[in-house]
Amino acid sequence: MATQEPSPPSSMESNKPGFPKKILANKLEDKHLCNCCQNLLRRPFQAQCGHRFCSYCFNRTVRDGPQKCNACIKEDIFEEPTSILKQGCAFPDNAARREVENLSAVCINEGCTWNGNIKEYESSHEGKCEFVIIPCPSCKERIRFNEQERHNERECPERTLNCKYCKDPFHFKNIKAHDEICPKYPMICEGCAKKKIPREKYVDHIKFCGKFRTPCRFHVVGCDMSVEKEKIHDHERACAYEHLNLLLHYIMGMKVSIEGLQPQGLELAGHKLLELHHSLRELEARVSQLSTTSNGPPVQGATASGSSSAGLPGPPALALPLPPPPAPAPTLSVSTSFTPLPSSVGAALELQLHSEKTKVAELGRRCSDLEVKAGTFENVVCVLNREVERFATTMEASNRQHRLDQDKIEALSNKVRQLERTVGLKDLTVAEMEGRLREMSATTFDGVFVWRISDFTKKRQDAIAGRAPAMFSPAFYTSKYGYKMCLRIYLNGDGTGRGSHLSLFFVVMRGLSDALLKWPFNQKVTLMLLDQSNREHIIDAFRPDITSSSFQRPVSEMNIASGCPLFCPLSKLDAKNSYIRDDTIFIKAIVDLTGL
Repeated sequence: MATQEPSPPSSMESNKPGFPKKILANKLEDKHLCNCCQNLLRRPFQAQCGHRFCSYCFNRTVRDGPQKCNACIKEDIFEEPTSILKQGCAFPDNAARREVENLSAVCINEGCTWNGNIKEYESSHEGKCEFVIIPCPSCKERIRFNEQERHNERECPERTLNCKYCKDPFHFKNIKAHDEICPKYPMICEGCAKKKIPREKYVDHIKFCGKFRTPCRFHVVGCDMSVEKEKIHDHERACAYEHLNLLLHYIMGMKVSIEGLQPQGLELAGHKLLELHHSLRELEARVSQLSTTSNGPPVQGATASGSSSAGLPGPPALALPLPPPPAPAPTLSVSTSFTPLPSSVGAALELQLHSEKTKVAELGRRCSDLEVKAGTFENVVCVLNREVERFATTMEASNRQHRLDQDKIEALSNKVRQLERTVGLKDLTVAEMEGRLREMSATTFDGVFVWRISDFTKKRQDAIAGRAPAMFSPAFYTSKYGYKMCLRIYLNGDGTGRGSHLSLFFVVMRGLSDALLKWPFNQKVTLMLLDQSNREHIIDAFRPDITSSSFQRPVSEMNIASGCPLFCPLSKLDAKNSYIRDDTIFIKAIVDLTGL
């Protein structure tokens, strides 16, 4: 009897793709690769077309419905419906899984010296290597796993600290900004040098601190002295003359500034007044010129009696610019001949004054119109300002609503992603439960098990090609709470029977009631290839070697297989026979229940 290598547990399914090829210490073989992710097989499943896939890759491929096998298309052996991948068309390939898990492996992380096999890598090292490079979740810097704690405590610029003064949390990169606004941050008084004054009480302290230096009250007029508060009065008494001098210069400067900033209206009025004075002088000069050219030279005194008897005209009774006559009053004829002149001058002045008043009134009217227009414009501007404020308020409300909507969308997206992950896990669970249900439907509890193997020709060709060298039967029991067992068959032989015999093995599996059973397993086992004409069955029987580990209480999912590598010559199956009917064979196992 030959023995087989142990197979690791199949109950622990994985939601990861294959192992990276770099971990392999020896030469890589194509049969160990997943036909989907092209990495080393993890929990291999074998489809009905014979190609192997990782459990995760297969379930992900068929999650959205039946798919064509890309490996069959690539190898140009595509054939419906065999090459269609769908739920329930694949089974766990534990033989391939044990082959892969027994391969030598090394850690691919720089600096790590771990080595072992792939099974040990998955169970005790993958995801736990202290040398693996991971991104910091806060600052995204790539660091080693074993440096993560030190990085988070000492180096990460995004790490959160608590202020040792006010206990408020802040990011490390904002430590200087926080120190500038922390209400409990200790300050030092520049006057009395008192230390550890909280910033929130610093203003109250300097209000009453006599040593704190403050600017002189006359700094607004030019005194640049800073004096301690308790000495401010001494400084003001000692520098009273300088302060008054600075104040005088300041007031004089303000006066000059005010004079240089006369309103435009007053300046215009001053110009108008000067123009009126000039016009008045011009009118007086014209009156004097008219009196000179029309009546002869003006007479400045009283004439002699001879002149009056001669009937000569006297001087006009006029003239502001002319001096009064020193002689007696002029004659009647002289005075009456020049009386209209002052009237014409007054009329001209009144006309000029009326014209100026008209211009002033017109300017006043224009000013009133401009004031009305300015008031209208101010009202328009107020309305526009209110509209702008209302629009800004509306925009701010819209922005707040937009941010709330974005937060809701993000929350819903997270829920959708979580639900997708949950559905994926549920699909895996359903697939596993369906497999268990199929196993349970074929399970027997009397130590007798008949295994029907259909599509014998195709499955044998897969075994010859190395795609599926071995097959496991569903589990069966000696009783409901008895030993759990299964069969393992190599359709192209194994070990000494490879290529010449059909090999059949018996496997003791780990059961829920093992603690109640007697160990080692010591029941006689009979294996049969049934003749479907019921004439000549091929039978082999053996009694377990109780010293072999194959029959001790299982510590893993199943013990090492034990049985008959030379169970049936393949030549007997190739010739005309009654063991194969409708491309189907039947294997029967009988466990002797004596003593149980």
